[in-house]
Amino acid sequence: MDTPKPIKITDEKVGLKKAENYCAYQERSQQEVRDKLYEWGLWTAAVENIISRLVEENYLNEERFAKAYVRGKFNQKHWGKIKIKQGLQLKKVSAPLIKKALLTIDLDDYMAVLARIIEKKANTVTEKNARKRTYKLQQYALGRGFEPELTAEVLKNSEL
Repeated sequence: MDTPKPIKITDEKVGLKKAENYCAYQERSQQEVRDKLYEWGLWTAAVENIISRLVEENYLNEERFAKAYVRGKFNQKHWGKIKIKQGLQLKKVSAPLIKKALLTIDLDDYMAVLARIIEKKANTVTEKNARKRTYKLQQYALGRGFEPELTAEVLKNSEL
């Protein structure tokens, strides 16, 4: 079964209009928009012109995107800073913006979420050996992107 070929855009004005709608729907990184424009079949010069217009007209804002990404991944998915940072790096966000966006996470909230996910996981772990149990909980938290030292601190202070 053949999938229909996507319609290619050759006109820069049409591409700009579609890109404005694409950016208005939700926050996007410049790389996401760039990839989408290339997918639509636009040439390099047109893509860069459209990106610069979107930035000028405030449809695209990397800092706003980074903060929204951090807020969403932390509040909804309960990811740790390491995993969020990796996600932003995949979206090609600059290191200073990543650092700035990660500072928006409140440390008390961060520790509370970490304690909550460890506690929730502890209820499902059936391991009887205390060391193996602690190891499994620590690995789970590391997989969620939390720092090893914070995870160890929470595990040490809790009676799980």
